Amino acid sequence: MVVLFRFMIVVILGLIGYVLGNRNGLIYEGMAVGIVLGLIICAAEMFLSKIRLGRVVGGIIGLFLGIILARLIIHPFEILIKDGGFIGVIAFAFETMLGYTGLLIGLNKGESLTSASFIRLFRGQNIEENLKLLDTSSIIDGRIADVCETGFLEGTFVIPQFILQELQHIADSSDSMKRSRGRRGLDVLHRMQKLSSITVKIVDEDFPKIKEVDSKLVALAKIMNAKIITNDFNLNKVAQLQDVPVLNINELANALKPVVLPGETMKVFIIKEGKESNQGVAYTDDGTMVVVENAKRLIGKNVDVVVTSVLQTTAGRMIFSKSSSDY
Repeated sequence: MVVLFRFMIVVILGLIGYVLGNRNGLIYEGMAVGIVLGLIICAAEMFLSKIRLGRVVGGIIGLFLGIILARLIIHPFEILIKDGGFIGVIAFAFETMLGYTGLLIGLNKGESLTSASFIRLFRGQNIEENLKLLDTSSIIDGRIADVCETGFLEGTFVIPQFILQELQHIADSSDSMKRSRGRRGLDVLHRMQKLSSITVKIVDEDFPKIKEVDSKLVALAKIMNAKIITNDFNLNKVAQLQDVPVLNINELANALKPVVLPGETMKVFIIKEGKESNQGVAYTDDGTMVVVENAKRLIGKNVDVVVTSVLQTTAGRMIFSKSSSDY
């Protein structure tokens, strides 16, 4: 559709050039000028569509301020020095230098500005950086509070009212399991509010026309130029499709698991029987499943095992091993 629209622009401008050229006896020249103008417009549209609005506005503001600063500095010298030609060359060079410097600074600083940022400014709201939106699953999970306590995450953590309402609804559920999970989430928020290294902020912004909580969260992240913290696989994918940055707690946990290589030895406690015949199952401190061959007889015992292979699955990592006594 976009290609067809650009083609129509070139054709229309070519026809206009043909009509205008025909009046002056320059048919082919007029058509050529129209087509070239159409191609220039299409190229400019393609170029500008790849540039973020914030960079354009930041660059213009930086260029403008740089030139003004140069004029303020050079103006007293223009009054003192009567040689207009010499001071004119110096003034032009100085304005060019400071204007270009302002342009570069504006392009760099404008990178973080989006159309949503201008909407927030229009509403009279401050533009904050390093904002993180918490979804319900990450709050109930609770590991985000542990990560914040270590100091690896900082900045402002934003809790929308609709997330608090969902937590409250879960905490008031008649199902005892849901009720305990909801109360755990509220306790996690209280714990995070007491941390001095981060700021927890509750916002009232809502989207009445959007029913799904996840969709509301993505829309709010766009407006606030914020990242979403979650361990929900579906929310992760939906947010990434809409170019919203996501910090996934599960991905962080998997990345921090210690690397285990085949041939290494480890001590595990066999807690149950495996799916296959004569297998035993143990777990490491980080929850990784360790399958031990020929270990059914060793259930309830601490065993030294040798890693034979490591399998990475969508559910996590599995370690296959054999008892060191079998070697």
